[in-house]
Amino acid sequence: MNKMELYNLKDKDMLDQAIDALRQTAGLHIKVTKYEALKMQADAIIQVEINNKNYEFVLDVKHVDRFTTIGQVKNRLEAFNLEPLLIAPKLTDAAANNCKELGLNFIDLAGNAYINEPGLFIFIKGQKQELNQNNPMNYFKGNKALTPTNLRMVFALLCNPEMLNAPYREIAKVAGIALGAVGWGFNDLAARAMTLGDGKKNNRVLIQQEKLIQEWVTNYPIKLRPKLNPRRFRANNMDWWKHLNVKQYEAQWGGEVAADRLTHYLKPNFYTLYLHGKEFKKNINKLIVENRLVPDPYGDIELLEAFWDFDDADFLPETVPTLLVYADLIASNDPRNLETAKMIYDRLIQHANN
Repeated sequence: MNKMELYNLKDKDMLDQAIDALRQTAGLHIKVTKYEALKMQADAIIQVEINNKNYEFVLDVKHVDRFTTIGQVKNRLEAFNLEPLLIAPKLTDAAANNCKELGLNFIDLAGNAYINEPGLFIFIKGQKQELNQNNPMNYFKGNKALTPTNLRMVFALLCNPEMLNAPYREIAKVAGIALGAVGWGFNDLAARAMTLGDGKKNNRVLIQQEKLIQEWVTNYPIKLRPKLNPRRFRANNMDWWKHLNVKQYEAQWGGEVAADRLTHYLKPNFYTLYLHGKEFKKNINKLIVENRLVPDPYGDIELLEAFWDFDDADFLPETVPTLLVYADLIASNDPRNLETAKMIYDRLIQHANN
């Protein structure tokens, strides 16, 4: 049994445990009608029967440690013509409330649940769960597959799939990681059945691109983004950003501004810039002074260090790679951003990978 099969088995165990818990707490008749729905974009479809009426839900099995995951699940499951449902090991009160605000049904392993559909309303909280050695939640606590270094490398590969068989030195340069980390990164991807083939034979291929994208988007704001020296500011001039020449600071727009540039759909309320290069400190100080930015931990401007090196400074696009724009929007957990994130995913990410 390879590690990919083991991962799916753990997902199935958690799904079965959550269903059993809800059967006990709500007395519902529930059955799984399909596993791994629509090419791994969802984990299963279940049917709930109550008062001789059937309700179908498409679900995702996820460990939720940030609101980012909730928005990501909601966003992805909207591709189906069924009601979305999150299965999680455990949800905090804050996470449960966030699910309710976004209209995302959920069940956890203790039997806590929120399902709100016409003719079916379930809200159960306060159920406690005792962890044991066989509890699927223990698997998620120990899962450290994507370290910050691996996240950098995976980002480079997802943005540039042709680099799967590139020399390790080239991959290390564009990903901004040590040369020795590249081999370990490929070993991890192969062990988790994300890739097949051998780079030495130039036949390495990515076989679970969709799953790896969602894994990256989930882990990026938790493990890598906090290490990018994020700094918050505000500006007295509300239009400071509209005609900003980002190239003179070796910077690229991320988040809402980048989404607006890509879709012309979202009016930015938050301004994210990633700055590149060896002159990072000089450029960030120049940006702050010339645009009269004021430090503010609650400000609507965020400056971060770029963690990739795809282009020479003279040829930097105005916006960061599309995958990062999508991740920034999902991480915001703002409903209007989630709508735009879905648009970007459907038009620019999923379409490009098909």
